[in-house]
Amino acid sequence: MHEFGIACSILETVREEAEKRPESRLLKVGVRIGEITGVEPDALTFSFDALVEGSELAPLDLVIERTPRRHLCPECQHKFAVVGYEVACPKCAEQRTRCIGGFEMEIAYLELEDREEWVAAQARTGTTGTTGTNR
Repeated sequence: MHEFGIACSILETVREEAEKRPESRLLKVGVRIGEITGVEPDALTFSFDALVEGSELAPLDLVIERTPRRHLCPECQHKFAVVGYEVACPKCAEQRTRCIGGFEMEIAYLELEDREEWVAAQARTGTTGTTGTNR
């Protein structure tokens, strides 16, 4: 299951960013995964959650954005999302289109909370959590 390795890589990058922001707590990491990467979103989420549970990053959430397979028509330059296996241009019916997207695998964003915000939230709810000093 290569999703476990991908989850490890995501968390390695997240940890590097967390070290740069010791006064913040990471809440979410958003990733963009292309339709033709072969990555199974459920398996990636399962692997990610298993790695985060009990770690200094808990309760970090993973948000996956799937990007469709996209093609470009060489005749009319129309860009379109492929539905099923229909690769003909929907604008001019050209059959020889070229794949230009759907193979993305990237971190799209990190959602952070400033130390003052999460300390205030902990005080309101009476909970404690990581202080961010171990990152």
